[in-house]
Amino acid sequence: MKKIAVLGGSNSKSSINKKLAVYASSFLEGIEIDILDLNDYSLPIYHFDHEEENGIPQIAKDLSAKLKTYDGFIVSLAEHNGTYTVFFKNIIDWLSRTDYNIWNKKPMLLLSTSPGERGAANVMKLGQTFFPRVGAEISGSFSFPSFHDHFKDGKIIHEDLLKALEKEIRNFENSL
Repeated sequence: MKKIAVLGGSNSKSSINKKLAVYASSFLEGIEIDILDLNDYSLPIYHFDHEEENGIPQIAKDLSAKLKTYDGFIVSLAEHNGTYTVFFKNIIDWLSRTDYNIWNKKPMLLLSTSPGERGAANVMKLGQTFFPRVGAEISGSFSFPSFHDHFKDGKIIHEDLLKALEKEIRNFENSL
């Protein structure tokens, strides 16, 4: 059985990006889903001197090893000031020090959402550009606008947006 990791690129306990990623994963059948909480991987702020003095933290090594066990990823990016959240970027920075091939050449469904009408489009562009450089095979992407207007009772209520997401989920599923 295929196994995927699902995560939101935020450490917010009420992350709308994590909600979107988990929701997207609910459409998959016959696939083991592992929902990762980034709060379980809190790391010191990356900087070269820290690494030189202390080495790579074991938690980063453990997460890197764990990511190698998956057949694919659903990642939904939160946007802060037009880019990744600091918490998420820091995890990526540490992971890149353990193995630059973070996503291990595995399929990824890349999502983003925000309360605004652009759906975190800036960070989506960043992810589409950067993640393939660190081993993601992006097989689908979906930027979901105005989260609080279009997501109610745990589901997408806007029919056209739902159809667009379902299409990207099928692309991802077929790439596994």
